[in-house]
Amino acid sequence: MTEAFEKLVSLLDYPMFVVTTRAGDESAGCLVGFASQVSIRPPRFIVGLSKCNHTYRVAEGASHLAVHLIARRHCGLARLFGSETSDRTDKFVRCAWHSGPEGLPILDDAAGWFAGAVLSRYDVGDHVGFVLEPVAGSAPDKFEQLVTFSDVHDLDPGHEA
Repeated sequence: MTEAFEKLVSLLDYPMFVVTTRAGDESAGCLVGFASQVSIRPPRFIVGLSKCNHTYRVAEGASHLAVHLIARRHCGLARLFGSETSDRTDKFVRCAWHSGPEGLPILDDAAGWFAGAVLSRYDVGDHVGFVLEPVAGSAPDKFEQLVTFSDVHDLDPGHEA
């Protein structure tokens, strides 16, 4: 059963997101493949953060997360947040960003983004699911091609999941 499941999901080409957060004076961000809208009314979104990830450790003390979609033409931004760890690299000095709602780092080159208040956290295995209530954001009239898993599948992650 596990083998069939792993084969099935390996064939999917999920959109990838960059999630950023801030707790106290520490900012963090990472590339995320486990994320989805989970309710229409009220609007809810869940983001899975690896327990091994520096961003997870910062998010544990954060009240909000920012979720960014990245256009394929800015794939380098997704690769930065997916292949480096904030344990060793300040990713934010290597990209353009500004302070958004709740002091969250908002990536200037994102195709769209939203900030969400963390309503709850669920241990789901090697990841923790953060359920978000959207509180602010920016969306274009339409998206260009977005970064998906196939664009970044070759990355060596900053941390193992």
